Amino acid sequence: MRVKAQSERPPRRMRGFERTSSLLGERIRNVGEKRGFAVTRLLTHWAEIVGEDTARAARPVKVHYGRQGFGATLTILTTGANAPMLEMQKEQIRQKVNACYGYSAISRIRLTQTAPIGFAEGQAQFAPAPAQPRAIDPETRARAAQFSGDVADDGLRSALEALARNVLSRQKR
Repeated sequence: MRVKAQSERPPRRMRGFERTSSLLGERIRNVGEKRGFAVTRLLTHWAEIVGEDTARAARPVKVHYGRQGFGATLTILTTGANAPMLEMQKEQIRQKVNACYGYSAISRIRLTQTAPIGFAEGQAQFAPAPAQPRAIDPETRARAAQFSGDVADDGLRSALEALARNVLSRQKR
């Protein structure tokens, strides 16, 4: 029976809880490299690189390296309504992305448009849906008003009433 050499053994995993990034890091890098993203930071920190407004309107899709090797083309997915604004910002986006890479890796930016809801199954959503406030039933409103009824200051009374509504509505879950 042959004993495996140290280099042939699979890497030993840590015991207990592990960070998700350490478990998925290799897989994310492999998928990113298939799409041309040698630096996955462009995908994971897109909003920090290009800014919140641009990140809400566009997503990086692919980096394609040409045959001459004089820079790559970054393909960005956006909606038709946002495309003209992004077209004017292409040079600023290119500069910010190249600052992320640390050198002039991207020479061109190509915009690809899709419907506002994304592809066939609605997979490409650009901005998170705004949170809908839940309706508070009249009984909870009345009980919250009872808690703050003795307070003379209007601002403080309304703040206490809002606090009581939040606490009472969470208890019902």
